[in-house]
This record gives sequence, structure tokens and C-alpha cells, in this order.
Amino acid sequence: MRIAHINMFFLPTFGGVEQVMYELAKRQVQEGHEVHIFCCDSDKNLKIEKKEDIIEGIYVHRFPYWFRLSLNTFIWPSLLWRFRNYGKFDVVHTHVSGHAYILFAGVLCKMRKIKHIHTTHCPWTDSSFRPWILKPFLFLNDLFFNKFSFSFIDKIIAITPWEIETLKKYVEDKDKITIIPNGVDKILYKQVKNNEFKKKNNIKEKYLVLFFGRLNPTKGPEVLARAAINITKQRKDIFFAWIGPDEGKAEEVKRLIKNFPNMRYFGPIKGKENIAEMYQAADVYVLPSYREGLPLTLFEAMASGLPIIASPVNGVPYEMKKDENGFFSNYQDIESLEKNILRIINNPRLAEKISKNNIVKSKDYSWEDIYKKYMGEYEKLLKY
Repeated sequence: MRIAHINMFFLPTFGGVEQVMYELAKRQVQEGHEVHIFCCDSDKNLKIEKKEDIIEGIYVHRFPYWFRLSLNTFIWPSLLWRFRNYGKFDVVHTHVSGHAYILFAGVLCKMRKIKHIHTTHCPWTDSSFRPWILKPFLFLNDLFFNKFSFSFIDKIIAITPWEIETLKKYVEDKDKITIIPNGVDKILYKQVKNNEFKKKNNIKEKYLVLFFGRLNPTKGPEVLARAAINITKQRKDIFFAWIGPDEGKAEEVKRLIKNFPNMRYFGPIKGKENIAEMYQAADVYVLPSYREGLPLTLFEAMASGLPIIASPVNGVPYEMKKDENGFFSNYQDIESLEKNILRIINNPRLAEKISKNNIVKSKDYSWEDIYKKYMGEYEKLLKY
């Protein structure tokens, strides 16, 4: 097969969507498919000079963006007239609903008789954290453009059942919708021998509480910082780590924690071995978000045997059960967050029970199985 993935960003951009694309694309290449990725020429912060690249056998084409509307929204309409220069594809797979390139790809696929599959990545939320410049576009998307874009798509993949009610507003043929969750890399199931994460980072405390992800306003990293400060007034044996790229909240987190030696913002960590070591050095994973689709980190933490404390938002409660996989704390409920962190730290038997539950549950989300489900959908499309 010749397969094209289309999204706003690709590597080296750090994010769940980019990781999903990479996991699918690299396996497609390994199976002998020819895989191309089309994206804009930004990593969210800087313009990427190299427009044509090959990453692990994946052909990457970065088209110049004309302007940006927000951190995650760039406009790059040249996809419309440059896409045909790369030949005919069997399948086009677009990612993240609500962007102009979804409609562009849909029109191109209809004109060229190419099968079009789309993964939503659960972008549906209110406009509370959206820049004012985006709000008119969100209104038009909800009113018209989402429905129009979805009409050109042959198969829609939702990553969580939570999305179904929203998708019903835009999709007339409900049979077009299938649910396939995100996955976990097999390296996270393997025990790291001689884990030196704490030693390398001079962490002396007995326990480690981890935030891993983009330091974005919707992720609530500053909420954990406030809870950590309160906990530290009672306990001196807990270290708090924030790991991930800055998307607007790093400075606030650093300002809040600057006087506490048991708290640190590390910036991003890359490399699967390093990420596995990081997870397995921790005792609790915290996801204090305002909204989530279905975060990869939820399953990665499970595979690493970590008890989880998360906001019960969007797709999270569909995959995580209270007491069985961890505990829920509502967004900005700092008192509940403190209570749940200490509940796990203070109860080793409970933590061990949850850890075992999460390792077992995570086996349902291995990338090998998720990949097979996606390829099954590709094959169904090509039969018709």
C-alpha cells in the first residue's frame, strides 16, 4: 500500500498525536508499505528548515505555513495543490478533527478516488482555554465545517466512547464510526534493570510523584504544584517531578516551586529507554487536567505499574476505574489531589494492588494489537 498520513505536526514535535502517527507509520514501513507524512513546517515553536526528510523509512513532507492562529493551529493551504505531486495513494489517514487540512484532504481524496480514514484524537471541548482569535472558527466548525468535512471521510476513528455523542452531531452515517484507543510501546512492559533515574538526577527522597506531558494550560501542571507545596508542609520524603515541553505553563510551575528543593521541572525527556526508566522510578502518576482525549500517558503509566490520580474528564473514566486503577480528583480540587497522593504513598498494600491491576489492564492496549485494528480498517476500506 501507499499510505499518506496528514497532521499539523510530526517529529520532532512532542505530543500524543505525533506519537500515534509515528507508531502506526513505522510499523507500516516494517510491513513493506510506502508511507508518507504531510505536515506544516513548524514544531510549534520554530520553523523547520528541512522540508523533505526520511525518518526511519517514513517520507516526511513539510509544507510552509502562511500564518498561525494559536500554539497548535497553523494554516498551510498549499496541501491543496502540492499533494498531487507525490503520486496516487491507496489510503489517506488524517489526524485531529476541526482543522482546515481535514477538509482539504477530503476534497482531494474524493477527486482522486482515494480512501480516506480519519482519527479524531478527541479535540472536543469548550472554548475556555482557546485564544480569542480561534473562537469564531470554533463556532463555524460546530455550525457547519465539521459536518461538511466528515461528509468526505470514508471511516472515522474515535479514540474513546466519550466522543460518540459529539460525533453524532456531525456524522449522519453512524456505521462510519469505529472506536480504537491509543496504545503502549512494548518497552514499557519490561522491567528496567538497575534503574538509576533518581541517582542521575540527585533525587534523595523516598517517593517520587510524576507529571509527564506537555505543560499546557489544559493539563493543569500548576494545580499539582500547589498540591505539592501543601503536601511538603507535612512530608519531606516526597519528590515531585514535572517532565515535558513547555506550552505555556512552565514558568508558572517554576515560579511556584522555586523555593522547594524536593520539586523540579526537568523539561522534556526523549528516548523510549529514558521514558521507561522515568516511569518505573516513580511511585504515583498525576494527570490533573481540565480536559483530556485519551492520553497515551494514561496507558504508559499503567504499563509501568503506576497508581494513577487523574481528573475524571472526557475519555479518562472510560479506561480507568476508581480504586482499581487509581483515584479521581476533579480539576483544581487541590485538597482531593493532596488526599489521594498521600493515600497511595501511605498505603503500600493498596499501591501494590493498583500497580498489579494496571499492568494487567495495560496489556489490552499494546501497539501491536492497536496497529492490527487500524490495518484491518484500511483493508476493509480497500475492498469497497
